[in-house]
Amino acid sequence: MAEEIEEIADHLNMENDDEDEVDGAEGDNGVLDAPVEEDEDGDLLDQELLTAGDDAFEPDAPAERSGHIAVSEGIYMYVWGGYKNTQTAGFLDFYLPRSEIWKYNTETGRWTRMIAEGDVPPSMSGSCAMCVDGVLYLFGGHHARGNTNQFYRLPLMTSKGLRWEKMRRLKGLAPTCKDKLGCWVYQNRLVYFGGYGYAPQGSHLGTFEYDETSFWANGAGRGWNNHIHVLELEALAWSQPVTKGNPPSPRAAHACATVGNRGYVFGGRYREHRLNDLYYINMDTWEWSEMSVSQQGPLGRSWHSFIPVSTDHIFLFGGFTTDRQTLSDAWLYCISRNEWKPYKHSNTESPRLWHTACYGPDGEVFVFGGCANNLLSHQRAAHSNEVLIFTVQPKSLVRCCVEAVLQHRERLAGSWDHLPKHLLHRLMQRLSGINTLGS
Repeated sequence: MAEEIEEIADHLNMENDDEDEVDGAEGDNGVLDAPVEEDEDGDLLDQELLTAGDDAFEPDAPAERSGHIAVSEGIYMYVWGGYKNTQTAGFLDFYLPRSEIWKYNTETGRWTRMIAEGDVPPSMSGSCAMCVDGVLYLFGGHHARGNTNQFYRLPLMTSKGLRWEKMRRLKGLAPTCKDKLGCWVYQNRLVYFGGYGYAPQGSHLGTFEYDETSFWANGAGRGWNNHIHVLELEALAWSQPVTKGNPPSPRAAHACATVGNRGYVFGGRYREHRLNDLYYINMDTWEWSEMSVSQQGPLGRSWHSFIPVSTDHIFLFGGFTTDRQTLSDAWLYCISRNEWKPYKHSNTESPRLWHTACYGPDGEVFVFGGCANNLLSHQRAAHSNEVLIFTVQPKSLVRCCVEAVLQHRERLAGSWDHLPKHLLHRLMQRLSGINTLGS
């Protein structure tokens, strides 16, 4: 059954002991997405979380959350959306404020809260976001009224303040309304794959499988799909390629990674199974290939992260297993050798599901947020606002020199003015982070 049913039932059980428990699956979000009211016409009104004290002070870090999006641009990671717990309403889950964008400086480890204007998207979880040439593109998600297929853009590198734009004049057949899908970026195109949402009403290529136990909204059933939809960013037009080979099964809460002209997809949820299969599609020929890995690899999982860290390696972290275990293991997939290798790290005590992962300019993966326990259990979900850092590539010579200069800063500070401006700026940024941490 749909995970959203179980999660809502779990919350309602806290308030009504007579409510029957409903078993769940990972079709829907697994979250009571927002406190909901009805207006005079019976339409649902979504409200954002306003916890006690929000107006009293300016937070210096984002709230804990799961189901959010994050993208990287240069040394910055941008975070939007998702949901969290609150004790003020019986441990229900609420969306985070939709106008809020958090920027994380990977050099200093400091957060900056920004307020975006314009066509601000509704508060959502399970959306899909990518950054292309300094612009954040947001598609899909799940909000208080159900799934959406709306598309938004947000220029990040601007001095005039952040301003959302809803893309209203897209040509072609848009994807169905859904969430927990994946995306690849190739040749100024966004290529979306899979997800969970409403049944297609048009001639969509690919397979849709109904989830017979999901909620029905507006008379429309929901389920999993393996559709591919391409958005040409210059033409602002949707299309669907005719693919060759055997495609992956329909799925949601999978993870995608782009390496060259290949779009990789690992795992995800399909009906009662959390998968550990690995496919790629050649985005020049649109041919699918399944990678048969001989040695023992990662467990089947959903709600994990899968991010390229070189032209030959993809980094996998965390997720949620079929037996509802939240994982903290990490793996490196080597493309040229077609093999998985466990990756040893210091965050083994920090399991995560439905988190985000961004690759930084100095060979580090920054994992933010997510849930640290079983999201579907009766206990309160342990959402996180912690940043986990994984060093997956050797440090550059510049990075080593910067760290050496900072380590001996008292002795070398008198010579800093002789450095090129960009290096001096980098040193000052790092020094600011050290001073903030009090070390």
